[in-house]
Amino acid sequence: MLPHVDDFLLNLQANHYSSETVYNYERDLEVFDNFLNESTIHFDKVNKSTITYYKAYLSSPDRKTASRRNKSANQLDSLSINRMLSALRGYLRYLIDFDYRCPLPPEAIKLTKTGRKYPQVAELNDLVRLIEAPTSFESNPKVALRNRAMIEVLFATGLRISELCNLNRSQIDYSGRIFVTGKGRKQRFVYLTPRAMQHLDTYLATRNDNCPALFIPYSGRNVAKPRRRISTNYLQERIKRYREKLKINVPTSAHSLRHGFATYLAEQGANPAALQILLGHESLETTTRYVHASDKYAEETHHKYHPLAEPD
Repeated sequence: MLPHVDDFLLNLQANHYSSETVYNYERDLEVFDNFLNESTIHFDKVNKSTITYYKAYLSSPDRKTASRRNKSANQLDSLSINRMLSALRGYLRYLIDFDYRCPLPPEAIKLTKTGRKYPQVAELNDLVRLIEAPTSFESNPKVALRNRAMIEVLFATGLRISELCNLNRSQIDYSGRIFVTGKGRKQRFVYLTPRAMQHLDTYLATRNDNCPALFIPYSGRNVAKPRRRISTNYLQERIKRYREKLKINVPTSAHSLRHGFATYLAEQGANPAALQILLGHESLETTTRYVHASDKYAEETHHKYHPLAEPD
């Protein structure tokens, strides 16, 4: 076990990191601990060469998952590798800040280069089909209303899936404004469209329970499960299933709906600074990387603004 790792995780909790973030740090550090154990390297002997071998380990299919029981079948991409390296940096920084022995300065861990992937956002008509899919594909009427409301709210607000699943009924006011606490405990308002409000109201009209969660699972008897809320895994699986049934060939997930929200608002002329607030990004640079204009919008912009667009 890495020294003082439990204290490090406790320190994250004390500084109001979300439980999901703390869990991810724990799992990423377990992978590093697995690597040291397999390589018979003592933590006090970690150096720059160790980190080079660790990067190679992370890129290998022989890498073990955090559970230590199984080898991972999937090769990590550069973003996932950098996340794990960043977790290790944070842990080393904690050791230094609290005057514990640290074998390597955090800045000695260099992140890997990340290739820029061409963003994939489904066409608007395909996103609309996906949003409306629960009405056609769910045989349980209550499940259909709930799932339709969830996806409507996702696309209307640009919420992260974790933010959506953690919503309580009390967070929504009569005007459709939602007060959200997102990543890094940052607070912001997001806004429902009239269409999303209509579907949410229809769903809530079927509820006769006192559970504070906005979206809840049902038992096999169509009965609400008390003090439970819908899981992110369930919603991701359902969106994947709808996409496959609709034969939408662009990979589409809950996060893709957030991308689509930002992209199509930008195409309608939304101010990047306003999008930054709506998405809950700390910097405008993140928003500009996140918002991907479509080829169609780029072509229209070229034709409209090029100084020599008109023929002689």
